[in-house]
Amino acid sequence: MDVLVVLPTYNESENIDHVLRRIRTSLPAASVLVVDDGSPDGTADLAEIVAKELGNIDVMRRAGKSGLGSAYRAGFAWGLERGFDACIEMDADLSHEPEALPSLIAPLAEGRELVIGSRYVPGGVIPNWAWHRRLLSRGGNIYASTLLGLGVADSTAGFRAYAAPLLRRLDLDAIRAEGYGFQIEMTYAARRAGAPIVEVPIRFVDRVEGESKMSTFIVVEALALVTLWAVQRLFGSLRSTPQVVHT
Repeated sequence: MDVLVVLPTYNESENIDHVLRRIRTSLPAASVLVVDDGSPDGTADLAEIVAKELGNIDVMRRAGKSGLGSAYRAGFAWGLERGFDACIEMDADLSHEPEALPSLIAPLAEGRELVIGSRYVPGGVIPNWAWHRRLLSRGGNIYASTLLGLGVADSTAGFRAYAAPLLRRLDLDAIRAEGYGFQIEMTYAARRAGAPIVEVPIRFVDRVEGESKMSTFIVVEALALVTLWAVQRLFGSLRSTPQVVHT
């Protein structure tokens, strides 16, 4: 199976060398695409230095910060054009441990089309998270799964593997959300496309180097979008319900 790891970056100079080397150790045959949004700290330059040493690493340089969802859409399109069998998404800050990559892609060989690295299935671990962060994340996932009928415990997870046939079935240009919203929207689109989905447990850790890209806006956007999609889902269901005519 030809696998492409899509790695969006913005100011990840402190982590890029480590994450690329650990990916190569964990999945030696995988290719990596670094999608850099014009990092002023030289992340793209450092990635190209590592690429020359390790090989099978490409760097896509974008003019400015266009968002996580945009970076993944560009990376997936790049991978599909080159015939990869699967695309993996993961963060560059090492909160997603590269050593978990083999277990993440294994279910693809069994016919699964979306594999989610989950914090909220048995075996999933989130060390050192404050209770309020855990409550917000867990509550948001329950809210999304309930309203959208996702049937997954961790729809906001950003560590996942997609089979290429699923990505080809989806209208990636229609996926517009960013951050948590992007992950939920992709899960919702995959479910609506009839994709077999499975969650595998992961250990999720906070970044050690660099600054977090998460913001209050991204969380609020995700919750607002889930509500909007749920309303659209409800009205779509009502429109498709046969009307009973009494005579």
